[in-house]
Amino acid sequence: MSIASLQYLCNGQFSLQRSTFSSLKKVHIAAFLSTFQWPNPQLAYTDKMIYESGLNLLAQGCPSRDNTTVPAQWLRIAYHDMSTHDVDDGTGGLDASIQFELDRPQNIGQGMFDSLNDFRNFLFAAPFFGMADTIALGAVLAVAGCGGPLIPFSAGRVDATEAGPATVPEPQQDLASHTEAFRHQGFTPTEMIGLVACGHTLGGVRQVDFPLVVTDTEVDVQTFDTTTNFDNIVVSEYLQNTTQNILVVGPNVTTRSDFRIFSSDGNVTMQSFLSSDTFNETCGNLIERMINTVPSGVTLARAISEPFNYVVSEPLFSYRNGAMSMATTLRIVNISDNPSRTVNMLWADRQGSSCPSSGCTSPSTGSLQASLGIFGGIQGLTADRYTFNATINATTSISKFWFEINENDGSDPIVVDNGGSGFVIGQDSVFIDNGRSKFVFLTVSEISYQRLVVAVRGDTSSSVSITTFDPHSDASTPPYLPTIMTTNLPLDDSNPVEGGYTFFTANVTGTVTFLNISGNVGDVSYAQENFDMTVVDFPFAPISQ
Repeated sequence: MSIASLQYLCNGQFSLQRSTFSSLKKVHIAAFLSTFQWPNPQLAYTDKMIYESGLNLLAQGCPSRDNTTVPAQWLRIAYHDMSTHDVDDGTGGLDASIQFELDRPQNIGQGMFDSLNDFRNFLFAAPFFGMADTIALGAVLAVAGCGGPLIPFSAGRVDATEAGPATVPEPQQDLASHTEAFRHQGFTPTEMIGLVACGHTLGGVRQVDFPLVVTDTEVDVQTFDTTTNFDNIVVSEYLQNTTQNILVVGPNVTTRSDFRIFSSDGNVTMQSFLSSDTFNETCGNLIERMINTVPSGVTLARAISEPFNYVVSEPLFSYRNGAMSMATTLRIVNISDNPSRTVNMLWADRQGSSCPSSGCTSPSTGSLQASLGIFGGIQGLTADRYTFNATINATTSISKFWFEINENDGSDPIVVDNGGSGFVIGQDSVFIDNGRSKFVFLTVSEISYQRLVVAVRGDTSSSVSITTFDPHSDASTPPYLPTIMTTNLPLDDSNPVEGGYTFFTANVTGTVTFLNISGNVGDVSYAQENFDMTVVDFPFAPISQ
């Protein structure tokens, strides 16, 4: 099992508005589901990152770190990354250029490095989900983890390859400079007040980083308000003149930037924020706009604000002893727990001669509860993941599969079939053999790896190559950049030709998360893109291998 496999990740494609489900309880509801066409790795991976990624663990409960909180650091780095945007020419925005900008005075602070290390260490990056998306997701989870509003999240940001302009506002600047800086970012003076208040409900100012702001050397951190939660206390304390916000009442008048901003409209906006509902709604909207501020030409994907009801994982194939097997999972978001539920996987063969017209059938081999993270907990949702391992006729193979869910309560079964087309298997001639591949676990001083075996329906004249995406970086400091490598695979001497399949092999690092496979059999080329290595569960191989 790879390091990335320790995160239970999946690839999926369905949603249903929560408010409509109860009224459809006794009805066949498949036709009413809001779907996107499978496969869509980007949307599927986004659902996985929001609801099932390890980042949830770091943000849950607004945990403290270095006299501040992890979420406060995540929200700060997201704003500083975004603030390079120039609405006049469409450049800059939330694009991970912060990785190249940490030597600037306005980006000082250990929290910047800690945040980037948080995002790197969970190996989240994918070909379609880079560091910029991870920084943006960190902001969303930071707000929710500290009790703030749930902010819809869209993926699709493009990581920068160099630094952006040094345009982050600084405390010593005057009001006109701040107003112009926020205008460049796309925010009005009123929105500037809101965004600063929303950002400064978390965290504070470190003395070691800003000694001209926090002049008392006996104080490590001067927090913006008296709570660590995402709430409007930063507003009420300001209006009641009880605030400890160093950027409002600090001894250095020059650096009282929050006072100048908050009072710039006669406190009208701040007065409106005494309503918690107004504060949360405004903050949710402004922070969503903040993280969605990207360079012109970058188009973000569909926003996700609730989990897809049905999530299908990457199908995994294996051929051995004349039979083909296919393993997959189906995650189901529960409206209510039902221990009587049964789920079957059905499939059609490629020739139409092996399976009946209703499809071959394989029941689930088991189920496990799937955690839906911070968002799921707030939304009151649970989920179960059902596993399948079907034996497929190797001669007639499989063309598509689908599922049937029976609650066994008198209601009609629900068919999950990708909008009627089924989950189509594009080709069965070149695939990673999940049963023959191994995870080779070595000692701590050595690098463990995955020994991939690729099955090709063809003879030894065939050829195979893989392009691997590895988000792991050996760099000791940012930027943390992924490694993309293409490898031609040799024949696998330990797996001789069997049943018309020839086997090729390669060793890849245990941190590879996605790969593309390209095979040539005679004059025919086959390809599989964005194969999700995070869902494989290769058996362990002896160290001697």
